Amino acid sequence: MKVQGRRQSRNIQDRRAGGGAMMLGGAGIVIAIIFTLITGDPSHLFNAAVNQNVNQEFVETAEEKRMAEYVGVVLADTEDVWHHVFEQYGRQYKEPSLILFKNQVNSGCGMATSAVGPFNCPADYNIYIDLVFHQELRDRFQAKGDFGMAYVIAHEVGHHVQNLLGISDEVHALRGRLNETEYNKVLKRLELQADYLAGVWTHYQEANNLLDINDIREAMEAAAAVGDDRIQESTMGYVVPDKFTHGTSEQRMRWFYKGYQSGNLEDGNTFEISESDL
Repeated sequence: MKVQGRRQSRNIQDRRAGGGAMMLGGAGIVIAIIFTLITGDPSHLFNAAVNQNVNQEFVETAEEKRMAEYVGVVLADTEDVWHHVFEQYGRQYKEPSLILFKNQVNSGCGMATSAVGPFNCPADYNIYIDLVFHQELRDRFQAKGDFGMAYVIAHEVGHHVQNLLGISDEVHALRGRLNETEYNKVLKRLELQADYLAGVWTHYQEANNLLDINDIREAMEAAAAVGDDRIQESTMGYVVPDKFTHGTSEQRMRWFYKGYQSGNLEDGNTFEISESDL
């Protein structure tokens, strides 16, 4: 994606200097991220951060600086696209803030660690991300290139769009009214719709001639890398479909690509099609 010399969002808050160190090591972070992706419930990781040294100095590396600038441009582009889309439907888009943090952060949804991975907090309309996730995508999930990170951010912004439209509230209201298996199926539809919305954003990026030749491939690789089936197979050696909460690799790629091809909201209603058609 073209980045150099382009506008960065003013809605970036950098809290990396206050992150402190955690007792959760690198391997533990990966395991916890995988567990969160499998279960779809990061709540066990909120309020669980143990601060060993809150005064630990943060020194930004050249790669972190580059990626922070990249994230700023991606968020700015999501603002432009979603303002435009919402105006088409006679609605006003409320921009989220994106919080950069290191190791742990206090969010409107509670204290969270890097183990949660990138997340959207509907309580404060913020998106939270530790840039270490870019390294995890590349090294652990074999999703190369920067646009995989753009897909992740666009997916979280997709959740923000769902929050604004009231979709997330409707889904979360079902918690406790459905058994775990049925609720997981609803969560999967919510996640696949966020993938679709990430694709809608990508559609506009291409229309505005902002994509590089490998960007779609990189996004598809990232979507495939975080599919429930691939993660379960790589960590447990088998898959448990009843535990799927985000969709298979094939489903995640397909719904992202569908949004990319369509560019509108009408084709992204994942809640009104049969399970076999997801």
